[in-house]
Order: sequence, then C-alpha cells, then structure tokens
Amino acid sequence: MAGFLSKKDTSSRDTSVSADFHHALMREVMTTELLRIKVLIGIAACFGATTSVIYFTMPEVLVRVWHGSFKPSYIYSVIVPFILFELWVHGAIMRHMKQNRDLPIVRRYVGALIETSMPTIALALHIDSMGPVAALGWVAPLVYFIFIIASTLRLDFWLSTFTGFVAASQLFWMAMYYRPDGTTDPAPDLFYHAARSVVILVSGILAGTVGMQLRRQFGASILAATARDRITNLFGQHVSPQVVERLMAEGASTSSDVRRVAVMFVDFRSFTSGARTRSPQEVVDRLDGAFAILVDILDRHGGIVNKFLGDGFLALFGAPLPNEDAPHQAVAAAREMLVANERLNATSGWPLRMGIAVHVGEVVAGNIGSPRRKEYTVIGDTVNFAARLEALNKELGSQFLISSAVREALGDDCKDAVSRGEIPVRGYEHPVPVWQLG
Repeated sequence: MAGFLSKKDTSSRDTSVSADFHHALMREVMTTELLRIKVLIGIAACFGATTSVIYFTMPEVLVRVWHGSFKPSYIYSVIVPFILFELWVHGAIMRHMKQNRDLPIVRRYVGALIETSMPTIALALHIDSMGPVAALGWVAPLVYFIFIIASTLRLDFWLSTFTGFVAASQLFWMAMYYRPDGTTDPAPDLFYHAARSVVILVSGILAGTVGMQLRRQFGASILAATARDRITNLFGQHVSPQVVERLMAEGASTSSDVRRVAVMFVDFRSFTSGARTRSPQEVVDRLDGAFAILVDILDRHGGIVNKFLGDGFLALFGAPLPNEDAPHQAVAAAREMLVANERLNATSGWPLRMGIAVHVGEVVAGNIGSPRRKEYTVIGDTVNFAARLEALNKELGSQFLISSAVREALGDDCKDAVSRGEIPVRGYEHPVPVWQLG
C-alpha cells in the first residue's frame, strides 16, 4: 500500500492546485480589467454629457476657454471612438472569460497603447485651437493621470509602467514638436517638458507597483481559498470548520500513510423497508434531518464523515489529523448519537433504530483513486472489521458494539461495557470478542 506515497501522486496534486490557482487568478485579473473599462467609459460619458450641457446652456464659457469657436463634434470625435473601442475590449474579455482563456499579452499592450493615445488626440485638438502654451497648461495633459491610475486595475506592473511611458513620451513629443501653422508661441523649454514627462513616467511605475501588490494579495487570497476548497473536497462537505482551520494551519498529508485510527460505522436499521411506503421527499427529509444532528455531534467530538453509505456513514477519528484520544472521542460521540436519535424518534413520525460499531487499529489513510478523481479515505483490515462488527448489531439486537481493542483503549472509562462473548465474524477464521455499550 505504500505505493500511494509516490512523488508522482504528490506532483500531480501540486500541479492540479497550481492550475486551479492560475486559472482563478486569471479570472480575477480579467474581472478587474472589466471594472477598469467600466470606470473609463463612465468617466468619458460623464465628461461628454457635462460638456454638452455647458455648450447648450452657457456656450460663452466654452468659447472663452477654447479660445475660439467650440463645436461638440470636437469632443465627440474623441469620446465616441474611445467608448466604442472600450466596449469592443470589454466584449473581447467577456468572450475569453466564457472560454476560460486569457487575453494574449500582445493585445493587452496594443490596447494600452491605443487607449493612452486618446488624450494625445484631445491634446492635439486643444493645441490647434488654443496654441501650445495654453493647451499644455490646461486640462488635457492631466487626463493622462486618469489612465495611469486606472491602469492599477490591470494588476500588471509592466502594463502600468508601459502606460506611463506612452503617456510621458507622447506628451513630451506634443510639447516639443507639435506646432500648428501660424503658431506664435515661444519655443518650448526642453527641461521643463522633460521634467513633466518624467513625473508622468514615475506615476506609471508607482501605479504598477500598487497593481503588483494588489495582484500578490489577490494571489494569496486565491491560494488560501484554493487550498481550503481542496481540503473540503478531499474530506467532504461535512468536515467541521474547526477541522478545516486546523488542516490549513498545521497542514495535512494527503499522501497515503499508516496510522492508528478509530473507525466508526453507523447504520439505520430497517430503513429500506420503511422507505418503500413513503415518498422520495419524505425519505430524503428524514435522512437529512438525522444526518444533520449526527454530523454535528461528530464535529464536536473531533470526528469527520469520510463517506455516506446510503442510510449510514463511515466516520473517522484520528485522521486526517492525528489524535491520541480517538477511541474515547469515538465512543463519546456514539453515546451522544444514540441519545440524540431517541429524542428525534420521539418527535418524528418515522422512528429509526441505529446500529453503531467502533474499532481502533492501524489503517492506510490517504488520497486514493484515479488520476482524475481522488478522495481521502482509509483502507485495511481495521475498516473491514468495523463494518462486520456493525452488521452484528442486527444479529445481537444491539445498537452499539465495540471491539476488544476499543475496550482496552478505554480502560476504566468503559466499566459499563457488557461482554457478548466470542462471536464468529464473516471473513474471519476464529470467533472474536465483542463488547456492547448502551
């Protein structure tokens, strides 16, 4: 059985977790990209709407600021193509998310280049109307900062830095070399405009640093969630939050190993015959109600449901986390289950009789299955004997049986145990001692 300890199995598991992590991080990055696009579209739409309102209510303000005749077409010629471009990018990201594919990195850089060039076009319109000095000292150069700040949501250091570089280089070029015919403004100052461009470039680097830190935090959160999901999937939905927290904090080996475990089998007697006269919904509701109570008791005693077996289940104490007190906790949980079941029977129209067996011994515990579907489980003679022991409840008319190994482990804490003698057990050559607890 030690074959389950292979490095190949561990590598396969790590690869699976890594793939899940990268896929989840990719979707998170694309989600923030969508948010960034919505923010930019909203800002552009608000700016266009505000400018239109001012134009129709106070046109003299725009004429004065624009240094000449202003037409809404000047604004719309930039804003409308920009919004259409962003909507196209939004649609492309949505399509890739549905197909579980990432955007090619080249498309991201091309999109950043086109996007960051929009303020440059607006700046050119301003220079044509106002002249270089007035236009460069007005609003248009500040618009670059909106794109740099929004680039933080790309969660990519180099894309934000690239955005800052594009903005800085285009602003510098426009300030130094773009001169419409008839311009009488003085020659530009190299160091003045270079310093402005450097500030914009540094802003892009800072935005990239913030985006990189956000990406790391997203990654840490996703990695923790992925590990939590993996643990929950391995050990079932009915692992208590406390057990999950301990597994996360201490780490649990899911490779197979030999360990001492208390194994509990629980079964409801004559459940199948009672289910024949009831609707499927009644059957499900009765089982769900009973299991909810029993699983809660297991949680409080440190046990986990390893698997449900129709109208019963297999529970473990001492796996996946080691527990030297496993036999005591298993017996305490079983006693409480019997009491809880009697209370439930008193209020239910369908009373159920339970059969419980507990055995303790060495098992092979680990992540067992095919490469595509694995589950944490236990195998070995201890498990087989516990199952056979539980089946004896029907023969002996009892509800709770334990093996001699459990009786010895409990010592003086099990003085009420009643010996049922040595009883033949199917699959075993010699009769074995069996003990009954009330």
